[in-house]
Formats: sequence, structure tokens, C-alpha cells
Amino acid sequence: MNLRQLECFVAVVDEGSFTRGARALGITQPSLSQHIRSLERELDGAVLERLPRGVALTPAGRTLLPEARAAVRAVDRGSRGARAALALEAGELEIATVLSMAVGLLPRYIRMWHERYPRVGIRLQEFRHRSLLEDAVEQGVADFAIGPLPLRAWEGPLEIVSWEEFVVVLPPDDPLAGRRALRLEELADREWVLYHPDHGLAGVLDEVCRRAGFSPRGTVRTSQAEGGARLASAGLGPALVPHNIVLPGIDGSVVRLSPRAVRDVAAYARTDWSPTAAAFVEVLREARQPPPRGAVSIHL
Repeated sequence: MNLRQLECFVAVVDEGSFTRGARALGITQPSLSQHIRSLERELDGAVLERLPRGVALTPAGRTLLPEARAAVRAVDRGSRGARAALALEAGELEIATVLSMAVGLLPRYIRMWHERYPRVGIRLQEFRHRSLLEDAVEQGVADFAIGPLPLRAWEGPLEIVSWEEFVVVLPPDDPLAGRRALRLEELADREWVLYHPDHGLAGVLDEVCRRAGFSPRGTVRTSQAEGGARLASAGLGPALVPHNIVLPGIDGSVVRLSPRAVRDVAAYARTDWSPTAAAFVEVLREARQPPPRGAVSIHL
């Protein structure tokens, strides 16, 4: 089994056909088909089922696909990493993260990175839930991840590099609007802006409300933290959001929780840090501030 065989296999799966897979790789279809046949001979079985319109993975193909992707991406990362190691003068760093951190936490750090390494670009891969983020990193989708601490035991490098605080956005006409801080149980009787169950912030809201002794009832569900802040500002009920996604100009009232609620942010990778990833983690490390005293940690 060689890299070219795996590249052909992944290309056929991603493009949905042998013809489009060959076009994506810049080779002829007979050449691609020969690589797939050679792979299947080595494995003593088929990895792709040829259909009248497209292809489907066999059970063996489904098992092979994550490792094939990881191998292909690892070689690509290795090539980019080698170039980046030459004084970080060019290339691109691919970071996997969750949606709320992509728009809230990371822009500040990306600006700092660009000031230091202006010729090394950043590509973000964004996910709705940290379990999807972990899966993506294990499959080699990105150089490394920045997100909540992994749910599972993590075998690769991992470092806590920052934290984010959760606040409540209240409708302008809420009796508690304008307060600097409040206890969450004071909002137990409100109709909340909720998140879709497959969104990571749904679990965060459930946990903080459970600690306050109630289960939130909702008027509307959204799949975006920014949407939660704007729906709350429109009068549809309180929304729990990361403080760094709240932009100036919204009509709602932004109120801190008492005690304050924070979540650790970690950087982690499938294997050792690449030179570029290590440089980005160093930027995070230099900018890190301690969390507020007395804050309660959220683990989702």
C-alpha cells in the first residue's frame, strides 16, 4: 500500500466518481483505476462498490477511509510544515475549532499571528460541537484544534491556552436589564433562547441552569451564538453566550453571572506539534491571562 493509492481512494470517495476523482488529481481515469485495483489486490478485497451512478464504500472501505485521510493529510502537513520550518516565511496553518470560538475568541489571536507572521495564512475549519471537532482532529482534518477540552482521553499533545466567560444577554425590557451581575436562578421563570441539541452551547446552557436548580424553557432555537444574542436583543428571552461574541450595538443588556462562569480553552493535536502549530500555540501562551477569581468552571 502506497500513498498514491490512498490519494486515489480518498479522491474517488470525496468526488463521488472515478472520473471526477481522476480530474481532481490531474491524472487519467485508467491510471486512477489501476491504483485502486492494486490497492484492492493488496487488501484481498474491495474498498469501493461501483454503482451505475457513482460509488459506495464497502465495509473495508469505511474502515480504511479515516486512516487514508489521515495519511494523505499527514504528508501534506509534513510538506507544509517543512516549508514553514524555514523561518515561517510562507505557507498556511489549518486550525479546527468550534463555531462560537471562530467568531469570538480567535480573531484577536489571528490578528496577533498575522502581525508576527504576515506571510503564513490561517484556514479555519469550524464545527458545531466539540465531539465533531475531536473526530476531525483524529482524522487529520487540520494541523491542530483550539476548542473546549476534549471529552475523551486525549493521547496527543494538549495544552490549556485560554478561557472564555459566559454571560447572559437580556431583552431591553427585561426587569433585570441594566444589572451588572445576576444569579442565574433569578431567570428560572423566563422563556429562553435555546440552541439546537447538536450545538455545543446547548449542553453548556443545560449545565449552568441545572446547577441553578431549573431546566430552561424556550421560545426559539438557534444554531449560532451570535444569533442567540440578537434573538435575545429582539425580546425573545435571555440567551447564554460567550462574552467575546457580543458585538457593540446590540439592543440587549449584557449581564455577567454571579458567580462568573468560565470554560477552559485548549489547543491539541493528533501527533506532535508542527513547527507552525507550535508557533501559534506560543502566541496563545504569551497572551494568556488568568481567569477571574472565584469563577465557576463549565466542563461542556
